Amino acid sequence: MKQLHELITIIIPCKDEKYNIAKCIHSISNQLNIHNTKIIIADSSTTHYSKCILDKLPHKYKNTLNISIIDGGYPSEARLNASKLVTTPFILFLDADMELYDKSVIQDCIILNKDLVTVPINTDKHYNWIFRFFDWNQMMSIKFGIPFAVGAFQLWNTEYYWSLGGYDKDHIFAEDFALTKKSKTMYIHKTNGVYTSPRRFQSKGVFYMIRVFLLSFINRNNDEFFKKHHNYWN
Repeated sequence: MKQLHELITIIIPCKDEKYNIAKCIHSISNQLNIHNTKIIIADSSTTHYSKCILDKLPHKYKNTLNISIIDGGYPSEARLNASKLVTTPFILFLDADMELYDKSVIQDCIILNKDLVTVPINTDKHYNWIFRFFDWNQMMSIKFGIPFAVGAFQLWNTEYYWSLGGYDKDHIFAEDFALTKKSKTMYIHKTNGVYTSPRRFQSKGVFYMIRVFLLSFINRNNDEFFKKHHNYWN
């Protein structure tokens, strides 16, 4: 197997993430065979504090990772612009609040050599049941031929990603589903070592999140639905 830096580029949209992005990058730096792997952070931070933390990362990890920072925007635009810079066979889209405790998860997903790979995600105890609900829905989405891979962890074959058109910058809501539902296949790599904060459930409410999840499915063929923010970014 080639070195990871020859195979994959990691793209992270970021806005005012403070220490979340620092923890995310630290967890990536501990991945197996990660040396010199390119990470593109598409940032739209507005606070000085967040920008200061972010600006220190390329130097801090200069002997481990190849980190560059570009202008961001809504996640769809950030991911699209960063993906245009990718020259590797695979792309990993990762959210800025993700932490990879499974030190081989990136390598293991690449070895599968699939067009699209995602993973189960864990969070704090009181909210973990929601992600298990999402797990079940992901499996059902595969059976019904409309795969849903959360944008928090999407590993694509780059050529296949572009064959679907890549991210649409006009999709400002559920842009992850708007793209992955076009895919003919999706593989779920089993791991317990991928974590994210429950902050979105805490700020928006559990039932709001489940409601918009179901609305996204109902409106899967309505492109205009994905062009409205539905109070998600408020």
